[in-house]
Amino acid sequence: MYVDTSALVKRYVEEPGSDQVDRVLAAATVVATSRVAYPEARAAFARRAREGGLTRPQLKRVVARLDLELGAWVWVELDAAVAREAGRLAEAHALCGFDAIHLSSALVLKAAFTGQGVSFMAFDDRLGRAALLEGLAEV
Repeated sequence: MYVDTSALVKRYVEEPGSDQVDRVLAAATVVATSRVAYPEARAAFARRAREGGLTRPQLKRVVARLDLELGAWVWVELDAAVAREAGRLAEAHALCGFDAIHLSSALVLKAAFTGQGVSFMAFDDRLGRAALLEGLAEV
């Protein structure tokens, strides 16, 4: 199961879709995301704290939980090949940079796990459509 940052955040902060993320991740044999998801998630948590959606202690707990679970996931690194493919995907599907990186990373994972099927979870319609067009099963 590949999760983008929009899905990852829902694991740590209660919002619509959080229950779905929890169910899907509990059933997954492998959970993966791009290395860029970490700073993206931290930025989302910090924004929520600035806007009053998380207290300072809650923010610390969310970050601690994220950091604790880091070792259990497969992290796709942003190397030159992932970046180049992300550029192609951004152009082909009108994606923003980080969404293109997530899609490129999921495609790397799909290539690595040939025959095992990789599902893609994101809470962004454009990214979800692009994932389907690129041959990933969307959850």
